Amino acid sequence: MNKNELSGVVANKTGFLTKDALIIIDLIIATMRNGLCQEGRIELRGLGSFEVKKRAPRKGRILATGEMIDIPGHNTVVFVSGKPLKKLVNERL
Repeated sequence: MNKNELSGVVANKTGFLTKDALIIIDLIIATMRNGLCQEGRIELRGLGSFEVKKRAPRKGRILATGEMIDIPGHNTVVFVSGKPLKKLVNERL
């Protein structure tokens, strides 16, 4: 499901116009981005948590040539699903 499909579902369930639902979804995403940048963690009960993790610098290899390269350290966002989501996904598969 992409953002446009999600906004259609939200619009159908709430009675909002699709464009209004899209504005709300964009606002939620922007708020989550800001929260991750400022606080480093967002927890959504029943869904899971997003957290900024620091990756250490490491050595890597270019597979085509075998050349060793340095991969610099960087921050990344990880998602850990909550128990209710894990349970729901496992029941559906």
